Formats: sequence, structure tokens, C-alpha cells
Amino acid sequence: MTKATALVIWKGGRDKAEALLAAISPDDPDDFDSELVGEGDSVELRISIESDEFGKSRATVDDILACLTAAESGFDSIE
Repeated sequence: MTKATALVIWKGGRDKAEALLAAISPDDPDDFDSELVGEGDSVELRISIESDEFGKSRATVDDILACLTAAESGFDSIE
């Protein structure tokens, strides 16, 4: 069986990473796994998407990137 896998990694401060993680958590949590990796203030937000179909993987990646972009835009507007 063929699998499509994508990994999205964002690096930055822990507070922002936690907020970004919260922004994507409600979106189809069964379609991806996410974790914060690192100690202190500098962390990585790692999002792993795996599916049996390229189209489904692409749709999930697109949704996650849209959520991350919207959340990050919100940060930029208040900073």
C-alpha cells in the first residue's frame, strides 16, 4: 500500500509555538500528529501528515498551512 507523508516544521519561541499548535488542534485531529520539541524558549512545532491518498494529504497540508498563516498574521498585527 502506498502512503503519502508530509512533515511541516516551524521553529521559534515556545509561546508562539503553543499558540500555533492551539490554532490547528481543532482541525481534523485524526489526520495528523503534532508535537512541540525542544527545551526552553526555542522549540520546533512538528506536524506530521500521513495518508493513503496524495489528494487527502495535500488538502490536510493546505488546511494546516492556512490555519498557521492566519494565526501568525494575528501575531504580527498585535506585535
